[in-house]
Amino acid sequence: MLIKDIPYGRVTTYGYIAVLAGLPRGARLVGGILHFNSEKHSLPWQRVINRIGYISTSCEDHTKIAQKYLLESEGVEVSQEFIVDLKKYGWFGE
Repeated sequence: MLIKDIPYGRVTTYGYIAVLAGLPRGARLVGGILHFNSEKHSLPWQRVINRIGYISTSCEDHTKIAQKYLLESEGVEVSQEFIVDLKKYGWFGE
């Protein structure tokens, strides 16, 4: 599963996962999949953020604060504005 391939301590974007899945305009679909399937399939949902590095979740089950905490526990720096430096922590299949 593509989301499980994201390495510990790294992040990627909803759009990149969508492209890998063959759905280049499916970023929102990726978000929905994560929302409804993260616990059931043990998906590291916290490692997926938006294209500018912003933690954009508005879900009550997967809050920005929870995502920030989980990423920081993996060593990922997250600003007070909930932004991750994609140049430093981004994973794009390398």
